[in-house]
Amino acid sequence: MKDLNPQIDNVTQAIIERSKPTRDAYIERMQKAEGRVNRAKLSCGNIAHACAAENKDDKQRYTRSDAPNFGIVTAYNDMLSAHQPFATYPDLIKAAANKVGATAQVAGGVPAMCDGVTQGQDGMELSLFSRDVIAMSAAVALSHQCFDGAIYLGVCDKIIPGLMIATASFGHLPTIMLPAGPMPSGLPNEQKAAVRQEYAAGNTGKDQLLAAEMGSYHSPGTCTFYGTANTNQLIMEMMGLHLPGASFVNPNTLLREALTTYGVERLAKLIYGGEYFTPAYTILSERNFVNGLVGLLASGGSTNLVIHIIAMARGAGVILTLEDLSVLSSVVPLIMRVYPNGMADINGFQSAGGMPVFINELLGNGLLHNDVNSVAGNQLSDYLKTPILNENNQLEWKQQELKSSAYEILATINKPHSNTSGLVTLNGNLGKAIIKTSALKPEQLRISAPCKIFHDQHSVKVAYEAGELDCDTVCVVRFQGPQANGMPELHGLTPILSNILAKGYKIALVTDGRMSGASGKVPAAIHVSPEANAGGAISQLQEGDIITIDAHQGILQADVANLNDREKITADLDHYHSGCGRELFNGFRRQVSNADEGACVLFEREGS
Repeated sequence: MKDLNPQIDNVTQAIIERSKPTRDAYIERMQKAEGRVNRAKLSCGNIAHACAAENKDDKQRYTRSDAPNFGIVTAYNDMLSAHQPFATYPDLIKAAANKVGATAQVAGGVPAMCDGVTQGQDGMELSLFSRDVIAMSAAVALSHQCFDGAIYLGVCDKIIPGLMIATASFGHLPTIMLPAGPMPSGLPNEQKAAVRQEYAAGNTGKDQLLAAEMGSYHSPGTCTFYGTANTNQLIMEMMGLHLPGASFVNPNTLLREALTTYGVERLAKLIYGGEYFTPAYTILSERNFVNGLVGLLASGGSTNLVIHIIAMARGAGVILTLEDLSVLSSVVPLIMRVYPNGMADINGFQSAGGMPVFINELLGNGLLHNDVNSVAGNQLSDYLKTPILNENNQLEWKQQELKSSAYEILATINKPHSNTSGLVTLNGNLGKAIIKTSALKPEQLRISAPCKIFHDQHSVKVAYEAGELDCDTVCVVRFQGPQANGMPELHGLTPILSNILAKGYKIALVTDGRMSGASGKVPAAIHVSPEANAGGAISQLQEGDIITIDAHQGILQADVANLNDREKITADLDHYHSGCGRELFNGFRRQVSNADEGACVLFEREGS
């Protein structure tokens, strides 16, 4: 194992120094809370209420202070394929808890919405804010203080980040996250993408498009492309909240069930007074957040995680910046290609060697911290073994050959897909932004062209259908930031812009909104901060201004000498603020921080 890369060390030390006041205050708060057997603080009436619905045996355990009780926070619903498998988890968890002399209760549920369902719809404007609602909902669930450990059931886009913020808030509790796993592979991604582009071009009908989508998203489990949900899973394993090798095991299999059962048994050893007391706040360290960032970069993961990991870290008193990401990006190579960065899906990644091989490549080459706490132990090298069922169908972790079986999916540090990572931070007179480069061709990494300006996705589609985008251009879609309308994903623009690329034109997107984790084939400078609604420079652009996006140099620049002297354009956003429940989030829009601060309503804005 090589020594830690100096740049990784420098970024880590900068984060530690920058975060010292907030991190010290956080740890002090957690240490005051840890070690309390919360039920011992409850009155007899409190306890009676809390276990009134339990069976006789569990009631007897419940009233004993030496028998731990685990709180389950679940994002189950049967509309989301990724969360539908959680329906059976509570009974499985309770049975496993009983076997180790413990009890478990569903403390509460949290909302879990699907960006795939709400893409292009009004509900998408609630999506980002749902993360903070999830964090608050989980806090309400655990506020009963009946629990010695927490078990979180979640997978998808905003659910894991919300649960992570709650994990930080209740960091004095030992915690484990139990995933559900990806669905088996369906229609190949290349075929799905081709049908989408043909539909956008008007060359195929809705019946064919629906058949392709149904063939792709076809069974219980996480969507198999490498979007936000699967990026969540990769990062949770790299940060030590999952069991080793647990992230990408398919649902409704014996191995998945065994991992879930063992997760409960392992948690029983992590509680206060247990064999390996490990409260969650010791896992949510600066080093583990750096490991999470490195995993995001090396995998070419979802751009949404840039926002989320900043917010998650702040919950634990750790202050991350886009500058940290930029420095790390310069030394972390891209070694993973899963759709949309390649044609394979996440099951292909798992078959190629999966997380043990991925972590070993990074750890063995000095790009990850090994000295970190996790639910498995106190070294990241604990994650280099693969879970299997032996001949007796018992779970064990086996040391497999740590070598990829498909280098086009999972490459090596010595021969990476790219010498730098799949995410790049941009700076210039338009502010800060990020761009996902892992799916771009070399000639797409720089574009300089006149801009066309839009204030919503629909206007872009109208211009496309009228042929107005058949030229070299930068599409600016502004007033899509968190303060404007909740920062929806603009994934519906991908087929349109891809078709323009296919015609031979140079095209790019600049927006203060988000793109889906499944996007990346079109150059897109996203999360522009400050946003237009906050008076950011993007609000001062005019039609025809030359904009340069240069991923090589990290530049987002308008070739305008007097940009700051221009009037800041405003927009009528009233139509965004009611209907489909949006009126309930007016306070969120007023309070939310900038995208580069995590687009969060739960923490004070910088400078406020």
